[in-house]
Amino acid sequence: MTIFSTRHRNRTATGKTGKIPSFAATLLPAIGLATFLTASSPAIAAYCGSTPEPGLDWSECTKKNLMLPSSELEGANLSGTDFSLTDLSGSNLASANLEKANLVRAWLAGARAEKANFARVEAYRSSFANIAANGASFAGAELQRADFSGADLTGANFEKAEVGRVLFKGAVLTGVRFSLANLSRANLSGATFEGPLDFDQAFMFLTHIEGLDLSAAKGLQQAQVDLACGDKETKLPEGLTTPTAWPCASD
Repeated sequence: MTIFSTRHRNRTATGKTGKIPSFAATLLPAIGLATFLTASSPAIAAYCGSTPEPGLDWSECTKKNLMLPSSELEGANLSGTDFSLTDLSGSNLASANLEKANLVRAWLAGARAEKANFARVEAYRSSFANIAANGASFAGAELQRADFSGADLTGANFEKAEVGRVLFKGAVLTGVRFSLANLSRANLSGATFEGPLDFDQAFMFLTHIEGLDLSAAKGLQQAQVDLACGDKETKLPEGLTTPTAWPCASD
């Protein structure tokens, strides 16, 4: 009777062929996955918790609602990082990669961002006031109601960007490309620039261009001008005429 019980227990534990039972085979991968996650989580937390320094990797990290003014992040990988509601004013973001970052209501006023990559960021109602972003890319960015007052955007690229109701008062726009951008109700009045701006296929519904000399503008068509808001001081390329509806009524 004892011998039978021992054999029965052996068969139950190992199976007739000595293989691991199916329930154990199912359990072991789960244990392995849990072990992997436990081991990797501290590593992820470690790099996301590191202090700001040039060239660091904060990609896909959550840096929401923080005070990070004057941070040194030159050349950093910040792609996909959540900076919503975060203060990055006065920070050094030169050559940093912020592609697809969340900058909703973030504060980047006075930051340095020469040649930074802001492509496809979400930056609704964010402040870029007085930012130095020479040669930066905002291609495909969501920038509705952002503030670029006083910004130096020389050579910046806003191709295919959503720039609705963005304020560019006092900004330097020399060499800026707005091709295929949505400039609905954006305010370019008071901006300064030398040479042509590129408006090729830009949507310019009620775009404020009062007082601007656009005589050398590229890609500007009569249909765009008819939708925009200019005044008697606005200069247009040769062949385009001032709409009779100018100046626009208060919006």
